[in-house]
Amino acid sequence: MYGRGVAVVMQLLYGYTELRLKQFFGQLSKAPESALLLDYDGTLSPFQLERDEAFPYPGVSILLTEILNAGHSRVVLIAGRPAYEVVALLGIEPHPEIWGAHGLQRLRSGAPCELPRLNETATDALAEADVWLDRWGLHDLAEQKSGCLAVHWRGLPDDMQSNIRKVVRQGWGPVSHRAGMVVQEFDGGIEIRLPDRDKGDAVRTILSEASPEASVAYLGDDETDEDAFHALSDRGLKVLVRGERRNSAADVWLRPPAELLAFLCNWLEACRNAQGPPLLQSYGLDHTVSREK
Repeated sequence: MYGRGVAVVMQLLYGYTELRLKQFFGQLSKAPESALLLDYDGTLSPFQLERDEAFPYPGVSILLTEILNAGHSRVVLIAGRPAYEVVALLGIEPHPEIWGAHGLQRLRSGAPCELPRLNETATDALAEADVWLDRWGLHDLAEQKSGCLAVHWRGLPDDMQSNIRKVVRQGWGPVSHRAGMVVQEFDGGIEIRLPDRDKGDAVRTILSEASPEASVAYLGDDETDEDAFHALSDRGLKVLVRGERRNSAADVWLRPPAELLAFLCNWLEACRNAQGPPLLQSYGLDHTVSREK
């Protein structure tokens, strides 16, 4: 009985997802413009132990290139990792707009990377958190980013992950409290970062630059993407992309890579059927890009 109940619930979820997506793509095909906002790690690419090997799922870069070439959509990646790393992994040239380090960096094609100026308190706090990791022998697991310091434990035994989580929270807690920093877990690690910038801030900025009639969607997978989902609110479609469903503010859930690729294919078809002026005319930008080799 329990297994049958789960199956019924899953059928209802899939039915709702299919209906919600059909409605959204119908709206997208009629909208004067659109914005496709995407997390990177865990959403467009599978997680990898070697972070520089986290290339997109096969077909993702090709579909994003076609969506950019269709001229109706603004494509923006909002990633936890530094923006230039996303450029190298994504393999699209010229690259779309990328917000790195949870919205601390903004990198537009053909323009220098925009960075906030860190105050002395934040700089000292990150340095103290880094020294603390070195003292506990965890520095090899660390990654330094603009306004952020992360510890990765993906691939380690569960008991070791639990111990690292506990120790880091205890060590970084006083540092974050004194400096007003944020300590937040993500899928495969934990980080300390500035409190006034997250993925939600990036989404709010993009929405402020878009027409109220624009069709917008955000695709993400982990807890840091919840900030983006909440920022998008009822202005667009919130899509959870991961192998297993979890509690989320997202409207629908997709399993990668097949359902992710289907979503991008439907987005591309809706853009090609869309009415209204191409986005490149609205923004005065040339979004034509080369196809993936």
